[in-house]
Amino acid sequence: MKAIQFTKAWQVDYINTSKQPKGSTIIKTLFSIISAGTEMAILSGNESWAPLPYIPGYGSVGRVIEDENGTFSPGDLVFTYGSHTEFSKTDTVTVKLSENIKLEQAVFARMAAVSITSIRCSNIELGDKVVVIGAGIVGNFAAQLAKLSGANVSIVDPNEKRCLIAKECGIKSTYSNLDEIDDNIKFSTVIDATGVPSVILNAANLVDDKGEFILLGSPRGKFKADVTPFLNKVHLCPTNMNLKGAHEWRYPVLKKDAPMQKHSIERNIEIILNLIESKQLLIEPMVTDIITPPQATTIYNKLREKDNSSLGIIINWEE
Repeated sequence: MKAIQFTKAWQVDYINTSKQPKGSTIIKTLFSIISAGTEMAILSGNESWAPLPYIPGYGSVGRVIEDENGTFSPGDLVFTYGSHTEFSKTDTVTVKLSENIKLEQAVFARMAAVSITSIRCSNIELGDKVVVIGAGIVGNFAAQLAKLSGANVSIVDPNEKRCLIAKECGIKSTYSNLDEIDDNIKFSTVIDATGVPSVILNAANLVDDKGEFILLGSPRGKFKADVTPFLNKVHLCPTNMNLKGAHEWRYPVLKKDAPMQKHSIERNIEIILNLIESKQLLIEPMVTDIITPPQATTIYNKLREKDNSSLGIIINWEE
């Protein structure tokens, strides 16, 4: 089986592997999507939960070859939490795709599933003012989903191209940095999609009294600072900022695992796929690169060099 492997820190190889994933549903991969933030963290060798060598990957779409449980028929097109491999064998989230959805867009549901958690745990209501910090894929989706929830949404990112893409996705209010936002402008919800500690501390100043600050991006890296003003904003009246974590895995994975709960990752994926198919959630402006598996080394080197011209990177396994 062909696979993309992070062999050691900063080394990416396209390999033949005999390693077989566990699961009852065998899927021939057609497209997989790169999650730049998480995958580059793994590639650095600094993620203890993903020791190298490691076969990365977040989500994929493909065609069912065999399903021991009989849930899917051979030939069914499905979305799954698959890796960058020629085949996946899974028991995790797998959702049958509509014939009307574009496969290279359906694979983006994996990244939107990360973003939707920030909306699920928020108090966003019709007419609220929301700002998202970071206009990568996760931040872009968070902004789009907040807008679909009825909020007036702004987005902040120093990368001009990403701000332009956000505008193409319907987010008309963009800022290149936090300092551009007038001191008198406050937001009922601030969503950080960067995970950068210094940015998080500064962005807290944008939260209105009794507002909420949602950590969507996973914080990484060391940063020394006086956090007392930040903590006082949470603790003291009248600010009483609500600090919330929006990690994707806070919800049950499958609907059947949580019959008494409304939300699950599987249900989120189903909703997101419907939004993509109906073009309420816009994907096309975010697609910047479609590569073949042998080109993986080049694209990861590009990401390592902080080349922000790439946003939505899809690996086409049909070739």
